[in-house]
Amino acid sequence: MDHADHVALLRDAIGPGKWADLGSGEGAFTLALADLLGERGSIYSVDKDRWALDAQEQRMRRRFPTAHIEYRVADFIRPLSLPVLDGIVMANSLHFVRDKLPLLQRLRDMLAPDGRFVLVEYDADRGNMWVPHPLSIATWRDLAARAGLRETRELHAVPSRFLGRIYSALSLA
Repeated sequence: MDHADHVALLRDAIGPGKWADLGSGEGAFTLALADLLGERGSIYSVDKDRWALDAQEQRMRRRFPTAHIEYRVADFIRPLSLPVLDGIVMANSLHFVRDKLPLLQRLRDMLAPDGRFVLVEYDADRGNMWVPHPLSIATWRDLAARAGLRETRELHAVPSRFLGRIYSALSLA
């Protein structure tokens, strides 16, 4: 996947405001989020890997020097000290969590009313050592509803040589 694919996966879900990219790594989707938000918002980029965040920050300064981004070294499975958010992006990060429901309920509570939760995930229910706990779009719809998220809909998908395809989905708080 390239930047155009990342943008396409997020495009139909992103609106202005305060966003968090949880498990952002080196920032492929943070860059896409910055591209789509422009000057209309701010981003909290959260990852437990300081090196990955440093690499992300360098790339961001070159590509989007005026983007409003705060980098946070933190593990998103633990409580986060963030303001009320207009949106959360979890791109290829939720599949590292085995017990997803308590985390999703806590994250839902961090969203403003009608806040947006965007999931980017492999469309599979069986993983491998690199993607241990993926969830298909059907599984995501069920889990999102149990977590108190509503109006879940698939937005976009791209082929993947690992586990078939990657989809994006939008759910509302």
